[in-house]
Amino acid sequence: MAEAPIIAIVDDDDGVRASLASLVRSLGYHARTYCSGGDFLAHGPGDEPDCMIADVQMPVMTGDRLQEVLVSSGRRFPIIFMTAFPTEDVRRRVMANGAHCFLTKPSDGATIIRCIEDALGRPGDPRP
Repeated sequence: MAEAPIIAIVDDDDGVRASLASLVRSLGYHARTYCSGGDFLAHGPGDEPDCMIADVQMPVMTGDRLQEVLVSSGRRFPIIFMTAFPTEDVRRRVMANGAHCFLTKPSDGATIIRCIEDALGRPGDPRP
């Protein structure tokens, strides 16, 4: 049996990390949480996640900067960005660098689930 996908959650807000981890686990996936981009990078490559959900606005290293570091070091996996402060400039930049989704906080669970499932290449809910 295949191991459940690993979803990395990078957000400086404890509550957001906890609620996203709960959502991810409810789908049967493993959740790994990180309080910053630096925290994620400190774990280094090797056991890469199958997908990442990252906040854009974080102190020290923004989510889009984390993406730049990952891409420049050849670490590529789907990234779903979430932000309470969306700008067209940031959306355009992260999407051009390969982001999978760009969501505004708060986002409803169904939208987040749809982005995760799509990022993992899994069929969505067949119900209308």
